[in-house]
Amino acid sequence: MESELHSIGELARASGLGVGTLRYYDGAGVLTPAWVDPRTGYRWYRPGQLADARLLARLRRVGLPLTAIRAVLGAAPGSGQARQVLDAHLRRLEDGLADARRELSLIQAMIDQREQPMTTTPAGLRLTVPAEGLAAALDAVRFAVGADPELPALAGVLFEPDGPVLRLVATDRYRMALAEVPATGGAPERPVAGTVVPTALVDALRALLGAGAAEVALTLGDGTLRVEAGEHRIEGAAPAFDYPDHRAVTRLEPEHRISLPAAELRAAVAAGATRTLPSGPDGADCEVTVLTLTGDGRLAVAEDPAPEGYRLAVNRDFLLEALDAGLPGQLLLELGGPIAPLAVRSPGRSGTFSVLMPIRLPEAN
Repeated sequence: MESELHSIGELARASGLGVGTLRYYDGAGVLTPAWVDPRTGYRWYRPGQLADARLLARLRRVGLPLTAIRAVLGAAPGSGQARQVLDAHLRRLEDGLADARRELSLIQAMIDQREQPMTTTPAGLRLTVPAEGLAAALDAVRFAVGADPELPALAGVLFEPDGPVLRLVATDRYRMALAEVPATGGAPERPVAGTVVPTALVDALRALLGAGAAEVALTLGDGTLRVEAGEHRIEGAAPAFDYPDHRAVTRLEPEHRISLPAAELRAAVAAGATRTLPSGPDGADCEVTVLTLTGDGRLAVAEDPAPEGYRLAVNRDFLLEALDAGLPGQLLLELGGPIAPLAVRSPGRSGTFSVLMPIRLPEAN
């Protein structure tokens, strides 16, 4: 048999993968040998596995995660699944490059300000946004604003100019909400860092939006937020806090996309079974809803104890608040693994959605 097979050393030399790396991928179930000598434990591979090993080496070079490598090597010929995995990875790389360029531009502006403080003081960026759109965006994110006095950077909403839109972000570390509103105004030479608008000023702004003005002028980026809506004006300080990187949290890779009416899901969550579990670093208890998938792929609220199979546990109150903050009608839920975030979207509003952090379920005895 050995004369028909490649030894692990031969496969390593031919593929460029180390012997230790091949052992790792065997243990991970990605590239398993055709035969293992029961006496020595030495691994032997079929000639056809050399192509898989060479492909695996290239997938590693482009940083493909283990689960994605497994999906590519295990994809059925002609199914298109391998190409879908690679296309998704390429989008992640492109998004990461765009984020890096933005951050480097902001870093350069900070260095210029440090080296030439008298000539490079940034001016405020003036934007015009529709009042109704800004009100809807604030309503979509307000529920996720943090209230922990130890984390003052989260006690407000991030206003982040991004080309033709103004992005609003709120998080308390356990959930995150994002919304976008169209914006017009002078385009800065470099990206402008987001402004964290304190909660009290956010609420004052939301109240002002009911005054009847069709458009609102916002001035950001000089340590204050100034708002002009018709005859009304408000202004307040915007402390210089560094906000968490929302892109790292919201670059999701869902395994399931479920569309269903918002009212249906809300009724199921409100009436469904819950369990009490600790959540967060402080260990405080919360009521947890466990979501599961039925045999025909529908989303359901699991009974307690939850059945075997797919299970995703989230804070029940947080989920209800996310549903209330969204638009009525159809919802799109994006679900990853049991420890991946849950995204709640309204179709047609790609930049407006909520993300809930999962709660780890205790292992069954």
